[in-house]
Amino acid sequence: MYNFKSDYSEGAHPLILQKLIDTNFVQQQGYGEDEYSIEAMHILKNKINNPEAKIFFLSGGTQTNLTVIASLLRIHEAVISARTGHIYANETGAIEATGHRVITVETADGKLRPTHLESVLLEYSLRPHVVKPKMVYISNSTEIGSIYNKSELEALSSYCRERDLLLFMDGARLGHALTADDNDLSLEDIAQYTDVFYLGGTKNGALLGEAVIFNDSSLGEEFDYVLKQRGALLAKGRILGIQFLELLRDNLYFNLARHANVQAQKIAAAFRSKGYSFLTESSTNQIFPILTKQEIAKLLKKYDFYIWKNIDETHAAIRLITSWATPEDIVLEFVEEIKLL
Repeated sequence: MYNFKSDYSEGAHPLILQKLIDTNFVQQQGYGEDEYSIEAMHILKNKINNPEAKIFFLSGGTQTNLTVIASLLRIHEAVISARTGHIYANETGAIEATGHRVITVETADGKLRPTHLESVLLEYSLRPHVVKPKMVYISNSTEIGSIYNKSELEALSSYCRERDLLLFMDGARLGHALTADDNDLSLEDIAQYTDVFYLGGTKNGALLGEAVIFNDSSLGEEFDYVLKQRGALLAKGRILGIQFLELLRDNLYFNLARHANVQAQKIAAAFRSKGYSFLTESSTNQIFPILTKQEIAKLLKKYDFYIWKNIDETHAAIRLITSWATPEDIVLEFVEEIKLL
């Protein structure tokens, strides 16, 4: 049974494993001060064209989200998110546990726009009786596979700066967003339009790891204190640095993400050719076709995936995710199963 439930079911790309082996007995400084982490940071600064950026490596997405948000918000401040956002829907109240409210907005495509933010600011204006919205949290790609285009992100960034809101991008699947066929954003654009974002490794070829980038260096000036206090500063930080160093060599990070997208879109095309509709349009490695529950039961005999949302008594949307390591022959086999539905 092949697993289409997540894009982190496999271990790590062989180049990463080999580099970890090759450097295993080379002594290094701890806590992210190793030569591999420093070199990876340097490469990232060049890619975003910001030599002053502050960069830190953390273990996972939830840890990254709660640590960044906790470090940037004062005790009475809140973060705005789409209702489908990971910090609201899938992190067990981690943000609220840091003492900060998540204000959610219903969106059709998982993306936030200035009109959404305006409505929140109007609703939360009765000072001092309500929390103060201070941060905007977005994901690219979103939890439902959609991506921000340049004009959307530029408009959001402009509004946030006008209203003194911090813009934080969850980039757990940023590689997939930036390699989507309809994407017009670059990594440099992301750095220009956000205050802080991260480049996700866990979902794209690494064993673990997210690279947090504070584009405004003043925001990350004392982030190392927060990392240590929250148990997120790894003594063997080399493990994270080595992985990002390998992912950033020869465009490997983006090649892996592109592979995942291509395989997902082959599956999506097969569903479209049979006339199936989708819960949301996605050009990344997550797709959400709507099937009858009988058809879902048939596919579950050979493949593992999530039933994402019930549509009515007889139909539901499923979520299929491909990864950097999804074999093409498995995808072609799955396409044949779709043809037989």
